[in-house]
This record gives sequence, structure tokens and C-alpha cells, in this order.
Amino acid sequence: MLLPLLYLFAVARLADAYFSILVDNNTQVDTSDCPITYYGQEYTTVYTNFTGEHLFVCFNGYYTPEGNGDCIRMPNSDNKTNFVLNNNNDPSYWTYLTDFVHSSVSTVTNNMTCYLHFYFTSSMALFSMGSQSVVYYYGTPPMFVSVLVNGDVVENVFGVQYVEVLSDTSGCRISGLGVKPGTSRQNLETCSSMTCSNTSIASMKSCGPSGQCDGNGTCSVKGLCTVTGPTIIDFNGQINSVSDRCEYTLLLDQNTGLTLKANFLERRRRDVSFVDSLTLDFSDSDDIQLLQGHRVMVAGSPVTLNSSVQTFSGVDLSKDQTGVTVGFSVSGSSVSLFFDGTTAQIYIETSAGDSLDGLCVDSSNVSSSRLSSDSSCQDEYVDPADDTIDCAAVTQQCNILKSAPFSSCNLHVDPEPYLIACRSTLCKYPSVDNLRCQFLEAYVKACEKKQVNIQNWWTAAQCHHPEPVCEDKCSDHEFCGDIHGINDCRCRAIYASQYTEQNRLGGPTVCQDNTASLSLVGCLLKENAIDYTHLHLNDKTCTGVMDPDSHMVSFSFSSDGCGAVVTTNNSQVIFTNAIVTRNSSSDVITRQDEVFIEFSCSQPKPELQNVAFKIIDNSVEIVLQSGEWTYSLTMKAYSDAAHAQLLDPKSDVRLNQKIWIVLETNGLDGNLVSVVTDSCWATSDESSTSTPRYNLIKDGCANPDDGTVQVMGNGEGTSNSFSFNMFEFSGSGPSEVYLHCQLQLCVKKDNNCVPGCSPVARRRRSLRYRRGAPALISMVWTH
Repeated sequence: MLLPLLYLFAVARLADAYFSILVDNNTQVDTSDCPITYYGQEYTTVYTNFTGEHLFVCFNGYYTPEGNGDCIRMPNSDNKTNFVLNNNNDPSYWTYLTDFVHSSVSTVTNNMTCYLHFYFTSSMALFSMGSQSVVYYYGTPPMFVSVLVNGDVVENVFGVQYVEVLSDTSGCRISGLGVKPGTSRQNLETCSSMTCSNTSIASMKSCGPSGQCDGNGTCSVKGLCTVTGPTIIDFNGQINSVSDRCEYTLLLDQNTGLTLKANFLERRRRDVSFVDSLTLDFSDSDDIQLLQGHRVMVAGSPVTLNSSVQTFSGVDLSKDQTGVTVGFSVSGSSVSLFFDGTTAQIYIETSAGDSLDGLCVDSSNVSSSRLSSDSSCQDEYVDPADDTIDCAAVTQQCNILKSAPFSSCNLHVDPEPYLIACRSTLCKYPSVDNLRCQFLEAYVKACEKKQVNIQNWWTAAQCHHPEPVCEDKCSDHEFCGDIHGINDCRCRAIYASQYTEQNRLGGPTVCQDNTASLSLVGCLLKENAIDYTHLHLNDKTCTGVMDPDSHMVSFSFSSDGCGAVVTTNNSQVIFTNAIVTRNSSSDVITRQDEVFIEFSCSQPKPELQNVAFKIIDNSVEIVLQSGEWTYSLTMKAYSDAAHAQLLDPKSDVRLNQKIWIVLETNGLDGNLVSVVTDSCWATSDESSTSTPRYNLIKDGCANPDDGTVQVMGNGEGTSNSFSFNMFEFSGSGPSEVYLHCQLQLCVKKDNNCVPGCSPVARRRRSLRYRRGAPALISMVWTH
């Protein structure tokens, strides 16, 4: 290739398509007919000068040892050179040279249009290829050409004897430094990694907005990250906010996988979130959670802390009345974390390299830092604007951070991010729960990290020292806030809305078997100034029970207890009660609103289905189904009053012998219903409607004409019995006697299921069972 390329240079000169000059020291040449793009800059002038050993071809002025020139340096001890600018119009000529360059330099794709040629003992040319350029060099050893950008050597081009050397000089110019296409270079002073793609697209990675470079290529992240309310102020002082109720990465150590997570939840409004808890997630040891109420969990179990430091899995933990302090390390970096339930502050004290990520490193990466897998946490709510908020007054109150005594720290800690956090939150969310003062306190604590202590700021800001945190553990649907002047567990807005939007305090009623229960929301009771210990059912001895974890207050009663009122409605049995306020008759005053919450349950009224049995000298049992009620009905015959001697097929029953009949059910609630034997009679035929017929029980009472009949327990429970002396029908001789009984179920109330059988006037009281299709059960004896 050597001879043809040099030959083409010679042919071009003979073709009179160039201009040629002899260059000696300090020569400036206009090259606008062949502009050169050199590391991102286009030049139309070249400057040449000699140093006795080298020729410098520069584009932005003559070379000086202390200068910042864009230059090409090559060996030349003759202190002179010939210069040719070639831009002839022969397409085949440029096609050949273009193919030559493409085969030699993989990063160049444009076509050549002209070149600048410097020739003497050796030969150097700059090929112009639009937005790209290539340096060509040929000479006798030593072949040593240097490419400079801003006086900095980007590349030293070496070659061997009689070999042409080409190098792409398009490149990228990043922070004033040149980077060859398809390569990267490091700047130790700025800790930056600069990359130039094959197509000369520049990119750079540095310590990041919060990083600091130590000048030796090592990044350090030093600073304070504050998370207060919905706002994140990152290490670099940049600010962003969380608008949903998801979990986010605050800090991630990519080397070890250690992650500091923050979970955000709503409080009084559904559309404003607050940092609610923190989790230190270790890849190889137990997680540590910092929760509301200064509570700490290690591996899911609570730990008791005090002001003395305790160590768990290499993490230092301590607690005082202001909050919990945690000390740990990431990649050799010391990290201090403080959390008081509203504000989290993370301080990195030493160099941490460039392996950190998360919202504390760059608060703008909110979407990529979201961790929650349940997308419902991203649901958006829009609550009505709070018309009690005066945003102008809020702004003035927050601006105190620029006034004394806070201003003494303004030069050390920029107050603007904290002002924005204070204004943006309190212009939408009411200034309750000591919230404005907590934003101010976050700034004070940031100042303390800079060794600036702001004295007596509580008085100047008209703040009071925070009340002790809620002594009782607030449940997941509660947060610690002000209730009527004291700190207590308030309901979170989203949870409470399912009740408040329906003007309820709890519910719904839960019905099971013959019991009813209703749970009231403890935090809603507190917010409405209702003391659950002053509530009871109709029976004052039946009070509510509070669950220690959920703080739900449950009231329950059975159909026959706690003053329940039992009624019937068509086919339903309804039992009702009410939660009311306990007021003593001796009370002169009361500070509670009266409470009346009625609740009830209903069940299908059970019925005995029509059944008939013909079993000689034995007992009979059948299982019946009526709606939700499943029960069995049994008729048995005994030869003794104690119901111990069951009559069976082998038993002899004599005329005038007393026998006892027991009618019994199983599976019915004896507190709710009773079994009433409505009538019993005998026939000589298996049909219950045949004649002759002899009545033993009629309308629930013994036949007054038969002194041997006695009825026991009728209508008092789920079983009853009667007795009579055995007989046979006259004139029929020994035969079968069929005994038939009809039964009803009665809903109990005030014992009015018991038939009123008077010895004088055998009229019954009104029973609470439905007449109509009573159950029929039969027995038969053979004499």
C-alpha cells in the first residue's frame, strides 16, 4: 500500500489540483478549502512551528510548552517542511483513499473529501472526512507522533519502519479533554470516567451530584439526607417528594446489597403521605425495622433500647426521648441514622466510593426507587382543599428559618430545601401534631451536623417541646397524633373513610349461630370523645372488649342474653340489641355524647316437617332439615317414670299399665326455641285420620276426661313427655294401637311457649309458634 499511496500524493500534485508552499518556522496557512474536524472542533487554519526536534501542526495558535493547543507533534530536526492542500475533483481518487482509510480505521465511516499533507524526511497527512478526520503518518524509525487536545496528549502513535500508521482524530471532547472514538479515559482529579463511542458520542460518569472527589480518583459521598413528611432532601441538597404510600430505597450499597428502605403512609389526609417506618435490609443478616412510637424490631421481634448503645448484627442501636439512633457502615463508610417517627436523617461521615444509589443520593429518581410490589400503594386520592389553611401565613411561619436564631446556620446549611418542604406540606396539610415545628427541628438537627447549635429556637419559633410519643402501640391503621390536646392513636384517613363516609363508627354486624357481634373502631371512638369503657348493651353488665393489637372494641350477645329483644317476622327470628352510653342516675353532668347503636341478627324460623313412623314396640328417630336448621326428632316409650326401662318388641304391655312417652329433639338452640306437643291421639288403624279416635293431648293439654294422662315440660325446652295408662279399643279384641303426636316449634319469649292448661278452664295462652302444618310422629303397639 505504501507505494500506491505516495504515488497518489505525487499524482495529485502534478494534476495542479492543489496549492503547495514551503513551510519554515511560525507559518500560518488558511485551510478553509479543506476544513478539518479535530476532536469535535472544526478548524480552517493551521499553524506550524519547530522546536529543533519536533514539528508542531496546530489549529488554534502556535504551540508553546505552557499552551493549551490542539496540535499534532512529530519528529523533524530540519526545521522545515513542504505543505500541500489537496481537494481535486476526481471521484475515483477520493474513492480509493476512502477505501484505504475504511480498511485501516474501523471507527471511520465517512468519505474523504480532501487532505492536508506535510512531507519532508517523513510524511504526515490529515484526511478530512466531514465530521470525522484521520491522521496519517509514514517515516523512518523512530516513528513517534503525538496527538494533543488542549495541550494534553491524547494518543502517542508509534510505528515500525516502512509501515503507514493511521489514527482516528474525530473523537470526543469531554470537559476539555480528548477521548479517542471507541475508548474511555479516567480523570483522577475529577474522579470522572469519560467514554467516546465509535460514532463519537460522548458520555461521562462522575461521583454524582452528591459526590466529592479526593483528587486521586476516589469518590466520596459526604453529607446529610433528610426525609421529613413526604419530602426527601438528598445529600446534594436537591429536593423531591413522595405522593403515594409505597416503600422506597433511600440508600443502596451496590457492593454489599445493604438497603435502607422508607415506607410512606397517609395520616389525616389521603393525599399527603409521611415517612412512617424505616427498614435496614441486610442480605446476610437480620433486618432491623424502626417503627412509630420509637419501637424497634430485629428479625421481626421487638427489642428494648435505652441511651446505652446495643449492637445487633454489627449495627449500633440506642434510644432516648427524642428518637432512635442507628450506626452502621456501607463499604467502609460510617453512616449515622436518626428517626423520631416523622423525620429521618441519614449522615455519611467518610468516603463511600461510587457504589451508592437511592433517593438520598439522587432524589429525582423517585420512580426507579419505588420498591412496593402491590401497585395499590400508588392509588391517587384527591381530598377537598382545607379552607382553614392560609398559605400566605404558612409561608411567613416557615420563613423563620431565614431569621434569627436560625440565620446563624444559613451559611453552613442552605435553608431553602427545608423552607420548600415546610411550605409545600403545610399549604396542603393542616399544621397539627406539632408538624411545623418538626420541619424546623429537622433544620436544627442538620445544623448540629455542621457543628452549629441553635439556642432557644423553641421559644423564638413559638414551638413547644414535643409531647411524649404514644405510650400504647398504635396499630397499622393508626398513627400517633393530637386528639383533644393529648397525643394518642388517630385513625389513618384511608382506613377511616370506609366508616366516616357512611356515618358509622364500625361494623358491619357479624351473625353466627344465635349470636351477634359488632366491632367499633377504637380510634374513631377517641376522635369522637367516646370512652369505650362507658358503653354497654341493653344489659349494663355486657360491655365491650378492646383488642390490644387492632384497638377494635367488640360487643356480642346471644339470643337470650344481654337484654336481647327477640321478635319474629314472617319466617325469620330476629334478636336485637343496642350499644348505649352508661350514665349513672346519680350523675349531675356528662361530658360524652349519648350513644345509641342498634344492631341485630336474624335466622330462618325452624319448623318441624310432617313425618310419620310405624315402628312396633320401639323408639323412632328422624333427621330433619329446615332452612339453616338441622335437627333430629325422637319418640321413645318407657315403662318407668325415670325413663330408664325402654320398651322394646319383647316387652309385654298390659292393659292399664302406665307408660311414659318422651318426645325429644337434638340440634335446636334451646335458648331460642321450644318444642310444643300440640296433640296426641290413638287410632286402631295406621292412618292418623281413621276412626275410632281417642285423644290423649289436645291443644297442648291433657285430655280432661282421662285422668291417667299427665303432660310434663310441654313448651319449656327442646323435649317434653307425657304418660297414660295403656288401653285397647272396645269390641276389637287384641289389636294394634297406633299413637300419633303433632308437634310445633315455638320462638321463646317470657316463657309464653308453655300452654296454659287450667284445671278449671283448659284454655291456653297465645303461643308464639305458627299453627298450620305441625309435625306428626307415630308409634304403634300390638296387644
